[in-house]
Amino acid sequence: MGAVIDWMFRNRRTGSLTVAQLPNASLCVFLAVTGLRLLAAPHGSFRTALGLVATVALVWWAGDEVIRGVNPFRRMLGAVVLAAVVIGFLG
Repeated sequence: MGAVIDWMFRNRRTGSLTVAQLPNASLCVFLAVTGLRLLAAPHGSFRTALGLVATVALVWWAGDEVIRGVNPFRRMLGAVVLAAVVIGFLG
């Protein structure tokens, strides 16, 4: 079990265990815009524009994690989020 945890969460660059990291710019944009949308409750085209910005930022973050994630957990997390966004569009 220890080997699986080590493989899954070990940062390939630093060697430390990495589950969460400080948010990068795209995730910060997603969080800020989503918070604004929840707090301000805008209507109409402004709400749509905020939703689009939030979705693009989240897809950017997820794609970046899939491509450059520091360990398999981060890459899988990005893939799951990307899949959830795609399923959300299809549903």
